[in-house]
This record gives sequence, structure tokens and C-alpha cells, in this order.
Amino acid sequence: MFKKTSEVKALQRLSGADRKKLRRTIRDKFTQASDAELDTILPSKAEITVARLTNRAYVYTVEGGPPVLFDVDGRGNEIFPTVYALWKVPTLLPAFILKGGEVSRYVLGGADLMFPGIDIPEDGLPPFNAGEPWAIKVPGNAAPIAVGSTFISSSEALKAGLRGKALRVTHYYRDTLWETAEGRHVPNAGFLEDVVVEDPAFLSAVHAPADTYETDAIDTHGRDHNAPSSKEGEILDGENEAGCNEAETLNDTNVGTAGEGAKDLASELEGLKVNDGAVVDGENEAAGSGGLTVEEMDALLDRCLLQALHTTVKEKDLPMPGSTLWSAHILACRPPGSTVDIKKSSHKKLSKWLHTKSSLGLISAKEDKHKKEVMLLGINRGHPIYLAFKPEKKVPPSEAVCTVSSNSDAQQSVAQVEVVEVWKPSSHVTPIFEAVGADLNKFYTAAEASDIVFAYVEKENLVKQSDKAIVVLDAILCDSLYKGTVKRGTSYPTEIHKKDLSLTFLGRMQAHHKVSRGNESVVRKGVLKCVQIMTERRQGNKKVTRVTGMESFLVDADALATELQKKFACSTSVAELPGKKGQNEVLVQGGVLEDLAKHLVQQYGISKKHIEILDKTKK
Repeated sequence: MFKKTSEVKALQRLSGADRKKLRRTIRDKFTQASDAELDTILPSKAEITVARLTNRAYVYTVEGGPPVLFDVDGRGNEIFPTVYALWKVPTLLPAFILKGGEVSRYVLGGADLMFPGIDIPEDGLPPFNAGEPWAIKVPGNAAPIAVGSTFISSSEALKAGLRGKALRVTHYYRDTLWETAEGRHVPNAGFLEDVVVEDPAFLSAVHAPADTYETDAIDTHGRDHNAPSSKEGEILDGENEAGCNEAETLNDTNVGTAGEGAKDLASELEGLKVNDGAVVDGENEAAGSGGLTVEEMDALLDRCLLQALHTTVKEKDLPMPGSTLWSAHILACRPPGSTVDIKKSSHKKLSKWLHTKSSLGLISAKEDKHKKEVMLLGINRGHPIYLAFKPEKKVPPSEAVCTVSSNSDAQQSVAQVEVVEVWKPSSHVTPIFEAVGADLNKFYTAAEASDIVFAYVEKENLVKQSDKAIVVLDAILCDSLYKGTVKRGTSYPTEIHKKDLSLTFLGRMQAHHKVSRGNESVVRKGVLKCVQIMTERRQGNKKVTRVTGMESFLVDADALATELQKKFACSTSVAELPGKKGQNEVLVQGGVLEDLAKHLVQQYGISKKHIEILDKTKK
């Protein structure tokens, strides 16, 4: 209704009698609202103005604030609270919860809400009638994002198999009513420009492990979301800009002072022997880091840094956060089969190590006071250490020689996850299954269940002779499809179209899903929930990545945490989700959102459509 800007045709203040009348209308319309909540929306002594727009809507505004109510046609039959009012009183209207924050993009684009986009509780949706005002919320965020009226009733929705439109959206966050409001605002940090995600305040604080890296303010493509966009071409601040100028004018005195140790460092790097083969088992991998002395770890770190400076770090990427340099470049330049650990070096911290290289004149690094991390500002490509190092050519994965036994190959092979939606007969449809002699304890696919009901139709000869597309309902079939869903005083249907019969029949059965991998298989009640991967910021401007829902795909949380710890060279932890017995959360230090999703697809065979990712670090 407010997709396009509507001009104000008339504006007037409400008299005392009109304010009382409006308050009575709201109390009758929203019976669940208390007097205190009504006072929050419509203060008793505040001036209220009403604006009549060119689209026939009436918008009510409390003086000095944003609009709180709007009337679709000015007749008082369809009055809705605005999102501003719902942010003050989130429980004013019942709300549909979306399946995820990404679904909100469609709502904010002006689309109506469809039933497939709603997260249906296990016990089903609460009863509602057509034309009732409902709000829309995102999981993990109490503030509604839109308001509208229901298309159909809950009983009609069940008959339709929870398909089609659920809510006619009349007003949403970022429409013209929201944008033209005086003092427009958002309720929390989860409301972004084109999507609404979880409210960070809702997330429970998880204690970070003691062994954490300073490598987590990045995304999987090596971009730092805190750093300015390359399109904007802006420098972070004055200090960084000055630092870049310093880096460009690295003088020869630094080169001279560092030249004395260049040959020693180069010879030390050449003398460092690293296993070039693939990791065969845990012992070999442990030897990649745990078997190195402090001096050897220092040399390995220097080798990775020089390899990165020669091959992957470009001038256009500067200034670059130290965390991005570590995760996207240094870790990527590790020799095959090796593991680098800054905490096992003599420097202990990434910032201290980079400052040491800066003092040698190899790079220019400076602490960013705002982000509280070291920034790489420049590279001295004429430094003796840089010139003395000979970068290695990367070997394509297809050409890499792997010394893995056949038994290891069998263990490494990944069985694809197979997910099948199945249904179990409920008490509603039991007579149909008994009539055709079908097993009541078996799980059926949608096609098999459809065959059952049509076998009954054929057996009882229920196809309408004058119209072969219509099925005439006898008493047993009518009760199986509609008993308990028809209101009192309303007659039961006498016939149904063939294309609607299967969906309606499935809607009366118990939904389950079967997950199989190899010889392992499990059947669970309800709709399959996706694996959720989310990256967020923690204290000190660090990033962590959370993974939940892996148990639905027969993935052990502890085993996954161990794999991710080795793969990303970072600390991981496993914690049970509060109030959800048997469901765990894997916490990974660092912003590894897309790499982690790719790992689940490649190593566990989980389909991309069953993985939901959410980056809460983007602004």
C-alpha cells in the first residue's frame, strides 16, 4: 500500500472526542492489548494528527513522533499499527515467524507473505480467520518487520496444504510510510538496509576459549568488513593514510639496517624442511606444528609471510588488517602438510610479529586505534630479505602427489546425504489405509500416499461421471480430509478436485523426514531443519562462526569441531544449546562462513539448499 509515495491531501488535529473514539476503536480491534500498552501507542494527553493521503489511507501520528496507526480506507474497518508502534509494543499483534532472515528480503521488497516462507511450529499454527491483522517477525528478533491481513483462515490453509499466500502485506519496514516519518529509526542492530536478521542482543554470550587467534575479522574471501569498500576507495582514517605515505617512502636506511640479517634469514628458510606430501593421519599433522621448535616455527612464519607478499598480497589491497593478512594470505601460503601457530612462536601474538617485521623495514605496520588491531600499510619490495626469498610455485591439486593408503581413501570417501520427506498415517486417514489394506506402521513418500488415496477412490468408484477431474466424497473420505477443520454451522464439502486431493490428504498425515548416509539412517518427526552457519562479532572486534543443526544430518558435533580446528588452524569449542537437549553448537574462532559451508558440502555431502548462512558482521 505504501510502495509508492502518496501525498497528503488534508491534515488536521483530532479533537478530544475523536481521540477517545479512536482509542475505543483500537481497544475493540486489538483486544489483547492492555491499557498500559494503549497508552504507549496513544498517550492520553498527547496531540494526535490525522493525514489523509492520495491513496485513501488515513495516517495517525502522535505529535513529535512517527506515525503509529493507519486506516486503509478511512472507514475504521481496517486499522493497523505501524512498525513504529509495533516496535514499542511487539506483542500487540500475533506474528508469523519467517524461516530465516533471508526471507525478509522478499517482504522488504513489497511481496506478500507465502506459507512456505513461514516457520511452522511442530504443533501447527494457531487458529486464525481470514482478514485478521498479523505481524511478521524474523527468528531471533522481537521487533516486527511488517504488518498485514491474512488471506485465508487457518482451516483453509490446512486444506490447501499450507501453500499459497498467507498474509497480504500492507506496510513494512523501509516502505514510504516508514521513510517519510519524522524521526525515522530502527529498533535494533538487526535491521539492515535490505534485510532484517537476528538482534545481536538476543544472542547468548558464549565464553571464548583461552587459545584464540587474532585472525577473525575477515570473511572467506579475504575482505575485511570494517575496512572501507574498494568501490569507495576511501582510506580508513587519517592515521592509516599517513601510514600509507610512510610505507611508500621507505628509506634506504631501513634497508641497510636489515640487510645484515637478510642472508641469515634466507639461509634459515632454505634449510627448513617441511613435508610436501599430503597429511595421512593425525600423527603426521601433529608433527607439522607440535614437532617444530620455536625457532623453526619463527622461520616457517617468515617463509609464509614472504610467500604471501610475493604471490597474493597486492598493492591495491592495502591498507590491510592483520587478521585478513593472516587468514586469507599467510594460512593460504602454508607448505602442504604443515600447520602454523603464532602462539607457538617466539612472538606469541600476531601484532607483535608484524611490528617486528615493520621495525626491520620489510613492511610498514601500524596499530589502528578504532579497530584495535594492527594494519599492514605498505610493503618494501626492495628490501634485501624480500629480494633474497624465492617464492614457490603452487602445484595444482590435480597434480599433487598424495601418499595415502587405500584404506585411508575408503575412510576419506564421503557418502552423500539423502533426505526424503515421508509421511506416517494418522488417526484421521486410518480408515482409508485399512480400506485398501495398506500398512499403518510404514512411512510413505508423497507419491505413495497419493497412490493410497486414489486407490481408495478407484475402489469405491468415487470419480464423478460427468466430470472426471472431480472426486465425490463419501462419508469415510470426507471425514479423513475435513473432520475437525470445518466450523460449526458450515456444511462439509461434497466433492474435491483431483489436483487438490493429494495435498489435502498429505496435510492430514504426520510429516516426517528420513536422513540417510551410507548404512546409517534415521527418521524424525516434523520438517527437516537446515544447518545454520552464522558469523558475528565478539569483544575486541573479533569474529566467531557458529554452526548449529548438524545433528539433523548425522554429523557429530565433536568430530566436526576437531576437523574445523585442523582445517582453519583455529580454536573450536562445542556447547549444548540451552533448552535443547541433544542439540549442540560448534563455535569456530574466525570469519569462515563460506569456507565452512563448502566444507560441509564437500566432506559431508550436505546439499546447499539445506545450509543457511548469515553474516552479521556486514554493515
